[in-house]
Amino acid sequence: MERNLRSVDTAKITAVPLEENIVSAYRHVSSHRRLRKDPRDLDRPPPALDRRPGVAPGRPDLAAHPRSRHPWERRRDRRGRADDVDRAVAAAERARRGWADRSPADRAAVLHRIADLLHEDADTVMRLERACTGKVPARLRLEVDLSAQYFRYYAGGVRAAGQGSVIDQGAGVHTCTRYEPYGVVGVITPWNLPLNQACRALAPALAMGNAVVAKPSEFTSASTLHLARLASRAGLPDGVLNVVTGTGPQAGAALAAHPGVRRLAFTGSVATGRLLAATAVDRLVPLTLELGGKSPLLVFADADLDRAAAAAVAALAANSGQVCSATTRLLVEESVHDEVVDRVVAAVDRLRPGVDFGPLITQTQYRKVLDFLKDAPEPTVGGGPYTEGPAARGLYVRPTVYARVDPAARIAREEVFGPVLVTWPFHDEAHALALANDSDYGLVAAVWSGDLARGLRLAERLDAGQVAVNGGPLTVETPFGGYKRSGYGREKGLAALHEYAQLKTVSANL
Repeated sequence: MERNLRSVDTAKITAVPLEENIVSAYRHVSSHRRLRKDPRDLDRPPPALDRRPGVAPGRPDLAAHPRSRHPWERRRDRRGRADDVDRAVAAAERARRGWADRSPADRAAVLHRIADLLHEDADTVMRLERACTGKVPARLRLEVDLSAQYFRYYAGGVRAAGQGSVIDQGAGVHTCTRYEPYGVVGVITPWNLPLNQACRALAPALAMGNAVVAKPSEFTSASTLHLARLASRAGLPDGVLNVVTGTGPQAGAALAAHPGVRRLAFTGSVATGRLLAATAVDRLVPLTLELGGKSPLLVFADADLDRAAAAAVAALAANSGQVCSATTRLLVEESVHDEVVDRVVAAVDRLRPGVDFGPLITQTQYRKVLDFLKDAPEPTVGGGPYTEGPAARGLYVRPTVYARVDPAARIAREEVFGPVLVTWPFHDEAHALALANDSDYGLVAAVWSGDLARGLRLAERLDAGQVAVNGGPLTVETPFGGYKRSGYGREKGLAALHEYAQLKTVSANL
């Protein structure tokens, strides 16, 4: 482990026991000078990544490269444990006061520099992310740009909205409020959007003057480690950002339970969210949970059907459906249902693996999606893995549409987290609303209609934390969070700044 700790000393990261798959990712980068853009690269064997004696398929300490299923060794003795978390939290505790005492303008300057470096080093970041996730180049460019936007937005946001206010209580009294950081914040991020999710939480937390200990997914840690390097180069003081790699039951649980951590943020599964919520309640610390989704997309007969169909296809293809906010329940007015489904199916048939969508990122998720498909009715298009051609070598699942499914079916109610779309018709506005809200989740909803008043009326009644009408943008500036089992708390927008700050009132007689 000491060898690996020294290998990241230049990043000034306090506790980073690198797992073997991350070492492999860096070797993958060093052996490829350019980002592969040719879909024929799927036909080429992957680089030699850790072919060590004793590595065999099926062992629990193995991961697979998502584009090739080539095994990466992840040795257990290189995963972060409780003692690594202790070291990281101690470093954050030592650094937090100095960072919090800096002016918002000073902190903002560092965040802007991090954004600059993300753009300057985009090729390396994209290669690292591609090595761990197999994502297609267009998706990677989008995610790197969005990640930099978070730092720029919160650099401006903390100067404009991170301050308190003065309360007029009459002559002779001065009363004001001020936002103060929590201190040490623990952030646990998932494998589906590694860099994006890290930046989405780290940028507002750092902007408000907190020190952070981040625990990325053990499958996709490389880009978060590199982000910490860039943050150090940008002038972030030692100890303000610490990264501990490892599994949830080891590093994640230790971080959530650590008495020095005063706030938590988690993005991931409902099951893990429940465990973290129980820990947070027991410790009486605030927690932001961004969990699953099974989001509806409502299409009325008067909508722009081409754009609505394109939105449905994008929900299925973007990150291969591995997005919690994907609108994978397509509800279409009866009179145009089959027409819209035909357009969707035609577009899905044209999707190219390795170009328009990437593989599933982990073997576990790949098996989970295939299990859903085996349990589902006959698909309208797709269904199952690729059985021939270059895509058959990776963790690719055919983009799949199930038309007119039973709304009570498992495939229609549970989050698949893969390239799977279900559809069914509705008769009128009330029926559409009832179908859309009949879900355990409430993360996102979308409405397509030529009647804007109807779209806005439905937006008020849909059980979702954010609603897009006719493709309305949900961006860095728009608060993001869920209803029901989709979690609580808000990320993005100015609301996220206040998630990472405590409000203090000060009153004095003059």
